[in-house]
Amino acid sequence: MEEDILIQISNRIKERRREKNITVQELAVRANVSKGLISQIENSRTIPSLMVLIEIIKALEIDLNEFFKDIRSKSADLPILVKRKAEYDHFEKEHATGFLYHRIFTQSINPSTVDIVILELEPDATRPLVETDAFEYKYIISGEIEYQFNEEKIILNQGDSMLFDGRIPHTPKNMGKTTASMLVIYFFEEKK
Repeated sequence: MEEDILIQISNRIKERRREKNITVQELAVRANVSKGLISQIENSRTIPSLMVLIEIIKALEIDLNEFFKDIRSKSADLPILVKRKAEYDHFEKEHATGFLYHRIFTQSINPSTVDIVILELEPDATRPLVETDAFEYKYIISGEIEYQFNEEKIILNQGDSMLFDGRIPHTPKNMGKTTASMLVIYFFEEKK
């Protein structure tokens, strides 16, 4: 976790606790953690585990999406998340034989409209950098695709995936000699 994000989370916990007139001790009791841990978190001296952080947020009676809204890395305003096929989380569900689940990404973007498409790229397909008013998820079904983001280039192969803010100027390029294909999911946030 980057230091600036840790500070933002710490400050948000402290601000929300004070807004609700809750003492450090009361928050600790509600979240089932020690008073010292709450103090260390609020003063950015420790990084809470995900479960502890969720318990603290619940104890503050704040929606998780609302809590994390506007918390962003200052060093990389618009992150691009790449996940290689070997990094996917494998899991099983009870009473299911022969079902192979692979969790690729879990991203809450709420409320939103989801648009799911298959994109096929011919070997000579070209277009300029574009921007989309949506978060974009790409899963490479076949081929090798180079994604360009301004000056940065990322190579994705079959089974790789990527999630990024579509407002970053971007374009894909098929690096092979045959048609490449990918699953594309657009998450459009509803305007308020």
